[in-house]
Amino acid sequence: MSTETKSLNFLEHIIEEGLANGLSKNKLRFRFPPEPNGYLHIGHTKAISISFGLGERYNAPVNLRFDDTNPAKEEQEYVDAIKKDVSWLGYKWAEERYSSDYFQELYDWAILLIKDGKAYIDSQPSVAMAEQKGTPTQPGIDGPYRNRTIEENLALFAKMKAGECNEGEHILRAKIDMQHPNMLMRDPIMYRVLKKHHHRTANDWCIYPMYDWTHGESDYIEQISHSLCSLEFKPHRELYDWFKEQVYTFAKNKYPMQPKQREFARLNLSYTIMSKRKLLKLVEDGVVSGWNDPRMPTISGLRRRGYTPQSIRKFVETVGVAKRENIIDVSLLEFCIREDLNKKADRVMAVLAPIKLIITNYLEDKVEWLDAENNPEDESAGSRKVPFSRELYIEKEDFKEQAGSKFFRLRLGGEVRLKNAYIIKAESVVKDEKSNIIEIHCTYSQDTEKKVKGTLHWVSIKHAIKAEVREYDRLFTNEAPDSHADKDFMHFINPNSLKIIEAFVEPSLAEAKIGEQFQFQRLGYFNVDLDSSLDKLVFNKTVGLRDSWVKVKPKENNNNQQKQPQQNNRSAIEQIKSYGKKYDRMQDAQREKAKTEIIELAKNVTYQDLEPLFGTAVKKAGTRIITMISLGVLLENGHERNEDINNFIAKALEDKNELLVTEATSIK
Repeated sequence: MSTETKSLNFLEHIIEEGLANGLSKNKLRFRFPPEPNGYLHIGHTKAISISFGLGERYNAPVNLRFDDTNPAKEEQEYVDAIKKDVSWLGYKWAEERYSSDYFQELYDWAILLIKDGKAYIDSQPSVAMAEQKGTPTQPGIDGPYRNRTIEENLALFAKMKAGECNEGEHILRAKIDMQHPNMLMRDPIMYRVLKKHHHRTANDWCIYPMYDWTHGESDYIEQISHSLCSLEFKPHRELYDWFKEQVYTFAKNKYPMQPKQREFARLNLSYTIMSKRKLLKLVEDGVVSGWNDPRMPTISGLRRRGYTPQSIRKFVETVGVAKRENIIDVSLLEFCIREDLNKKADRVMAVLAPIKLIITNYLEDKVEWLDAENNPEDESAGSRKVPFSRELYIEKEDFKEQAGSKFFRLRLGGEVRLKNAYIIKAESVVKDEKSNIIEIHCTYSQDTEKKVKGTLHWVSIKHAIKAEVREYDRLFTNEAPDSHADKDFMHFINPNSLKIIEAFVEPSLAEAKIGEQFQFQRLGYFNVDLDSSLDKLVFNKTVGLRDSWVKVKPKENNNNQQKQPQQNNRSAIEQIKSYGKKYDRMQDAQREKAKTEIIELAKNVTYQDLEPLFGTAVKKAGTRIITMISLGVLLENGHERNEDINNFIAKALEDKNELLVTEATSIK
């Protein structure tokens, strides 16, 4: 038995208790049992992580079993996709099993139940059976076929199997109790006639077992020790146990161990739906391009968008295992991929909304190849050469003719640093007939030591490569799109969830391979899409450097809703400081939400507001962390580093507080 108990979740406590009470460790066996009727989504990653995680913890086998009992909705495509997704997440299964492997044994057990008087054939229309079943507060009543003789039931069941009955003509029901308080125990259906081609058994069967009958007995056949499932199956546990106990009387010598079902809260994510039926509708209606559309919450969609297995596993680990349902903010998932890609992704330069910039005092034919660091988080990543010339592209939003004191980018008469290059000064502009700026004329200085407040990314026009960039946003505009009784979830589709841009990227990306990930400096993380080729580069935006959704999130008219920070009458810096006392003691999800709010507030903070906090005492870790987060926003918006900033960051990097070190590392 494991001696580590301090950090165990409730499922691990259940297993430890079983081991303490005599369960042999070599009897532990788990399974992940998806139905192959769609692609796996982010919600499934929790179930995958729990079962395979327990397998890793206890060195126990974990089966991948497909509960393939409905040929009308199941396809080999889904089986293959599920296997690919589980492998991609980094898990290995002990055996690949299928419930269809057990069809004959399940059928034989059903005959034994009929012979014991515990199952019967019902020949009523479905409407009549539904009326007899009652309601949660009203008991059901026995149907007219409930007391058929054993001989008649056996004969009809044989006719069903032989294909001599039509769909809906007869069903096999368990004979339990039509007055039972749990409606699932009111003579549940075990078999129905379904004349459909099965992806594995072809046309061998024309009757198929129902999920509740098949699922538990498949666990039993595989001798699963702990059947772990999400909370919606808790009411099914009583039926799970009833079926298991009946079959045990027939098969206890062959299958001595009875599995135990235990439930955990499933993973619900804001701005997302987790119903495979509804996800299929998005595909069939052409709202998305397929199951692997980067806007989809499917594992294949997340993979195509640029999410990594490590980020998803970290996300699930952070969420934890709970007994109560709750909704996790999608910003936590986005935080996990940012953290992962910050360490891995090479930095490159790309311009998504270009405007031409001409350096008038730079020679027309001159080209310099300048050194650029690939990844400051990874010393082994090395450096590359980027070409610099007289004519460049910069982002349109990085220039204003006139701007206030909080604008740290380029303006007429102002100076900024070009990343990895020179300091430039905007001298004049050229406009078209509609007074739109089409060119910015600048001069450059070779004095690269001069202190300026802003740093911009750029690409050399002469060397730039055209690329298609697909900017993805959340697919829904509502936090819980399928929770509204009066509105269909399709009502909340975000019409701006995909924006296709013609961008320009630096020449080092000319041979970027499908799946490679990069940080487009100052813009976000991007990866090379499946549609990319040598003739046409295509990038997907994985996630921005900061959570920008808070700026456009609709404000609910809810008296009980906590006020957003920007609605507070206090100054932005005072609101940020209010997080300092408790920030380092928050739970992960709560802290990520607070961080999102701090980042938004920091956009209205000046260096003069922030600088006094650099001298915060060492013991006040929370205040130093929120200061570092705010400083990151200031630097990202173009504020030039100075000696005080560098000292503050250097001191933080030597601190013992991991949260502070992480924030300092992200901007060093």
